[in-house]
Amino acid sequence: MATIRFTERTSATPEQFVACLTDFSPGRRELFPNSADESLRVHAEGDGHADVTEGSGGIWERLHYDWSDPHRVVMTTTDSNLWGGASGHTYTFTPLPDGSTRLDVVVVREGKNLKGRITGLLLGTVGRGVLAKALKTTVRAVEARHRPAHR
Repeated sequence: MATIRFTERTSATPEQFVACLTDFSPGRRELFPNSADESLRVHAEGDGHADVTEGSGGIWERLHYDWSDPHRVVMTTTDSNLWGGASGHTYTFTPLPDGSTRLDVVVVREGKNLKGRITGLLLGTVGRGVLAKALKTTVRAVEARHRPAHR
């Protein structure tokens, strides 16, 4: 099982980041490179939670999203072609005195089959950089979405 931790700083507020994380409309890939529109399916959605299948490149997972805490989004894997067990993602947002936000992300990958175990091992080692780059892309895209328009 791979547990991968990242910390980023963003000019986006926790509310802005949560709004983007929980926006399941077309174009999601612009914010989240590993979420292709053709793989996105919302099964159920309510106040503070959703049941969503997403993925790309032949890897998919069904996630239970919980954003009932305004400073934390927990995405628990409920089904996947690779991931099982304790797999999922947790985003925690800490507002900082200068108006920025510290973003702490924990990704857990527990392979449920041989391909999942190998992929999880790779993500925990050499693939960590790929996930870090995707997170930086997400942070920049969320900031751009919420940047005030210049006149």
